[in-house]
Amino acid sequence: MGAGLTVGALECLFTGSVWAEGPLWVPSSQTVRWSDIPNDRILEFDPATGLTREYARGVGFSNGRTLDADGTVIQCSHGRRRVERDRGGAVTGLIGSFRGRMLNSPNDVVVARDSSIWFTDPPYGILPGTKEGHEGEQEYGGCYVFRFQPAEGILTPMITDLVHPNGLAFSSDESVLYVADTAGPAHGVPLRVVAYDVRGDACHRNGTALELEDGHAADGLRVDVQDRIWTSAGPAVRIYSPSFELLGTVEVPERVSNLCFGGPDGQDLYITATTSLYRIRTTTRGAHNVGSQEPA
Repeated sequence: MGAGLTVGALECLFTGSVWAEGPLWVPSSQTVRWSDIPNDRILEFDPATGLTREYARGVGFSNGRTLDADGTVIQCSHGRRRVERDRGGAVTGLIGSFRGRMLNSPNDVVVARDSSIWFTDPPYGILPGTKEGHEGEQEYGGCYVFRFQPAEGILTPMITDLVHPNGLAFSSDESVLYVADTAGPAHGVPLRVVAYDVRGDACHRNGTALELEDGHAADGLRVDVQDRIWTSAGPAVRIYSPSFELLGTVEVPERVSNLCFGGPDGQDLYITATTSLYRIRTTTRGAHNVGSQEPA
């Protein structure tokens, strides 16, 4: 454990996925929802009963998800190559193209206080031999971090200098956006998390970055109320300061994909890792903004 931030033992709550991803605490149902991407299904764990149910199947190989301001779920679909809304099981598309060309395979998503939807668009759901979508072409020629403004219907590429942008999270005041790049040395870049200052309609690298030299990619990210960064890193969750000083580690027996804060008081950390869903008690909460995926 690390820096007094976690208490108690790591619990395995469910096992049986192929690749578990995209956990979200859903306040309206007091459950944790996540994706089993290769099995093309969404699962939901109820802490009150300790039971897991299949929420939906044939879901377009959904991945990351977050809460919109109205409490509905915004999620990424590899198979439908779009960002979509799930309102009580009724799923509708929000955005699926950029300048008349299909998106790649939206991966992770956050919602800012101004209701803009920010998401990453790497190619993992369209690569040859993929089991997380359908093989396809990269139509717009890049892998961007986008901002979508629903009221205006405007989609803007905000970050275009990463190779495979993946997990993302805002600082508590939304002045910084952290983005994981999971392309790695095979693409000539380190496995890394890059920090961007958000200034109006632009994002600028602020010179702060974390390079993981042990071969473990940072994938899913969350930020707590003290602006500490919690990120997946191989078979572990690592906790960093805003300047990327390592503060602690939570060891997990499987490769970690993503994580979220939740529970009645927001202090439970839920972790998706390969086949399973885990939980560990913490002494903090997720940053309390719309995009933090925590209950208000």
